[in-house]
Amino acid sequence: MAKVPRIKLNNGLEIPAFGLGTWKSKPGEVEEAVKNAIDIGYRHIDCAYAYGNEKEVGAALKAKFAEGVIKREDVFVTSKLWNTYHRPDLVEKNIRITLNDLGLDYLNLYLIHWPVAYKEDGENFPFDANGKMQFSHVDYVDTWKAMEELVKKGLTKSIGVSNFNKKQLERILSVATIKPVINQVECHPYLNQRKLIDFCWSKGIVVTAYSPLGSPDRPWAKPGDPQLMDDPKLQQLATKYKKSPAQILLRYQLDRGVVTIPKSVTKSRIQQNFEIFDFNLSKEDIAYLDTFDCNGRLCPLTAGLGHPHHPFEKDEY
Repeated sequence: MAKVPRIKLNNGLEIPAFGLGTWKSKPGEVEEAVKNAIDIGYRHIDCAYAYGNEKEVGAALKAKFAEGVIKREDVFVTSKLWNTYHRPDLVEKNIRITLNDLGLDYLNLYLIHWPVAYKEDGENFPFDANGKMQFSHVDYVDTWKAMEELVKKGLTKSIGVSNFNKKQLERILSVATIKPVINQVECHPYLNQRKLIDFCWSKGIVVTAYSPLGSPDRPWAKPGDPQLMDDPKLQQLATKYKKSPAQILLRYQLDRGVVTIPKSVTKSRIQQNFEIFDFNLSKEDIAYLDTFDCNGRLCPLTAGLGHPHHPFEKDEY
């Protein structure tokens, strides 16, 4: 079985540099996907309350614990605080729902899913009658202080953020008594995040890339949108290395020192995505992939536009 590299976090713990993403994995599919991934050798599962499938992920983990394939300490499980739970008194409530659904006593990593807060105490996606998202104006800095309490209570070993820009990270770092270990962001050659990655590293924060394959199944994709995996330049590289375009994209992140979590529910793809530990990209080819960057953001959180903490509206990165 391939040995997945591990990356050291700023609190001394380690994260497997490769894992299985579960965003958009439909109920009825994700349990089998997680079981297959664990059998193949994945030891890092990325979840979130908002994905609505944590009970199934939990069922898969329970099955693999019972079979003796893995023990709890063998697997790194991430989840995320949802936007309607940013109010400090709700933070612990949200992680406890997640832990209950996953059937776990603790998480390895808990992230603030977005810096943007939505109206509390109702729907997960609280749209008004006109289809506009109802916001809450809780400051994520106050949310962060409540996240720190979760570590002290042993509910999660590490905490971090997702979709935060440079200025937002700086605000967190200015008050943190427990530093974020991770910033999980959209990252692929069309949005290579070089500046943000360099900034995070300068502060001891590891970056996780989501949608590393360009999220071809994103629900809001329009016909005619560019498809990263169909890019002829990428396909030429795949031919050169005798690998698939997806394998080139995943190796690109690993060779840059970025954790990556491709999502799939297809066993053959879960297997193929894992077959990336027998080659490296040359420095020249990594630099070449970097030139694909066109600020091609595929996950812009349009529902959150207009919120004062929207991460992509004003700031450069």
